[in-house]
Amino acid sequence: MKPFDLRTLATMLLLCVAAAAATGAACLLVGSTGFGWPHGDTFRFRAESVMDAALIGAALAAAGVAYQAVLRNPLADPYLLGASSGAMLAAYIWRLPIFAVSVLGLAALSQQAFAFAGAILAVLLALGLSSRRGRLEPITLLLVGVIINAVNGSIFLLINQLVRGLPDVGDPMAFLVGGIHPIAISQRLSALALIALGCAILFYFGGQLNVASLEDAEAHALGARLNRLRWITLAAASLVTAAAVAISGPIGFVGLICPHLCRKIFGSDQRRLLPTAAAAGAILLMLADAASRYLAMENRLGAELPVGVLTGLVGGPFFLALLFGARHRSE
Repeated sequence: MKPFDLRTLATMLLLCVAAAAATGAACLLVGSTGFGWPHGDTFRFRAESVMDAALIGAALAAAGVAYQAVLRNPLADPYLLGASSGAMLAAYIWRLPIFAVSVLGLAALSQQAFAFAGAILAVLLALGLSSRRGRLEPITLLLVGVIINAVNGSIFLLINQLVRGLPDVGDPMAFLVGGIHPIAISQRLSALALIALGCAILFYFGGQLNVASLEDAEAHALGARLNRLRWITLAAASLVTAAAVAISGPIGFVGLICPHLCRKIFGSDQRRLLPTAAAAGAILLMLADAASRYLAMENRLGAELPVGVLTGLVGGPFFLALLFGARHRSE
């Protein structure tokens, strides 16, 4: 494996931050009433929206890189694996009065804890149902993930129907279709802290994730502890996914599109792919958020679409192209 010095890493991180910052500044110019630099409360509203979009997009893209590497499945994605819907359902259940608890008095952290539990349970269920004689079937994994998404969505709708009228449950559409919503500062800070922790773990194990893409015998020959690496990576990626979904709802395909695009440009070295894909995820979701505001202008749609709708419109065809490309290569 080629050495990866700190200067290269620092340069890459600086370029990624600069690209994301430039995109964020440009997105601030787009509003639902027109174009121009915002002032006062409008600036605060747009800035929070742009920052949240960048945080959520970077988290989902980094999680996608990790899932694809550790599962050796280029089609793996937090949304397709069921992690996003599991986190969404658990975060919704957290809002019910019977589960109105907090961790050490911090409600935002308890919400994140519920979301993480939902995400990790969904991933474990998908892995368990798609394994055959100790080996994962890639297509089966995706099919199981789709089924888990459908089941989680049905459970959500059932609970929402049963508890309709209770206070503080929230808008059901915000849970079904992910978007950038106004959130409390405590929610933003807790999500930022947990995403930073999860991404730091993934970056630390980036070199070992290169080895994880090899066959088990080759990886063991190189001294990799695969089982330990897989569990740590799955836990960290699920933590990052849950922290993002808890404040946004399930936003699909960011963790699929960005890793593939960056892999084409920067190669498959996970140490390079993780930061570049995270920056691409931040840029993609900031652009989707700006496009949502643009479409909300009176002379266009007149209503602001959730960014999950826009990423789905882009990601669906992208996923089908990857799926048919993989099938063609296997023939």
